Amino acid sequence: MERHDLDLIERLAPDYPELVQLMEQHRDYERSLAPLAVARWLSPEEEAEERRLKRLKLVGRDRIESILTAHRQEHAQV
Repeated sequence: MERHDLDLIERLAPDYPELVQLMEQHRDYERSLAPLAVARWLSPEEEAEERRLKRLKLVGRDRIESILTAHRQEHAQV
């Protein structure tokens, strides 16, 4: 995520509890994915878990982006 997005998220956090929750989940998914990313070999169960975590991380990121986009559009009209 780009620095200006992170700065905006930090400013919006008090008014957007969902955004805070999504960012925490995003970090949790990154932490969970880290060991899988460096493993030489993944079992079928680990591969499935990696796909699941990546999918959840992407869904969360998409939601974060939609919140940021909506905020930018609201403030661009002012």
